[in-house]
Amino acid sequence: MNFSKWIGAAIGWSFGGPIGAILGLALGSLVDGVANSKDVVVGRAQGASRTQTQPGDFEVSLLILASIVIKADGKQDQRELDFVRNQFVSMYGKDRANHAFKLFKEINKQQNISTRQVCLQIRQMMQHASRLQLIHFLFGIAKADGLVTEDEAQQIATMAGYLGISHNDFESIKAMFYDSSDSAYKILEIDKTATNDDIKKAYRTMAKKYHPDKVIHLGKEHQAGAEEKFRQVQAAYEKLQKERGF
Repeated sequence: MNFSKWIGAAIGWSFGGPIGAILGLALGSLVDGVANSKDVVVGRAQGASRTQTQPGDFEVSLLILASIVIKADGKQDQRELDFVRNQFVSMYGKDRANHAFKLFKEINKQQNISTRQVCLQIRQMMQHASRLQLIHFLFGIAKADGLVTEDEAQQIATMAGYLGISHNDFESIKAMFYDSSDSAYKILEIDKTATNDDIKKAYRTMAKKYHPDKVIHLGKEHQAGAEEKFRQVQAAYEKLQKERGF
């Protein structure tokens, strides 16, 4: 698959608005005249009639938001860039990952990306479960160098707000990347005063919210990330079971 065919398949509702402008600049640097290619035009036309987020829409959103997070602390760590590339290889295979990372590097060069505008477009078009998956992936990028800095956490928090992610949902995903005494409680969106019955109820609620089937529409390549969130919920519940002996 050549690059123009790949990007034609990847774009959907994302080829419009602020995200479309970002893509246009990136593509202009990569492929001379790509905006006039048959593959891109077909992808754009198909995207106009979509009612559900497709893998390509999620992929493009991920590239743009990842670029913003990586630059949040004022530096770009090679480990974070490697994390992005390795995640794309594991999800999409080497060929598709190479195309995605090529586009990512061009997006990463852009200095004036509006976080608010991009996130509001994603919020309007993307289902809640998919937006939760974006936040989880972004924390993975921030943690790739061994530490989520305050600047990175704040940037992701800002994105979560624009994306319509509640404070509790944000703190739940954030807690999956920190090792603290109350992480298990935060993952289950409860506090230490919760009863054993509260914990059981919270586990059922969170297991349903983070079930991998919630993002099945994004394709099997995104199941691994969803399964990781699901495992974290299970681990949090099992930890509290052991601590409390129920």
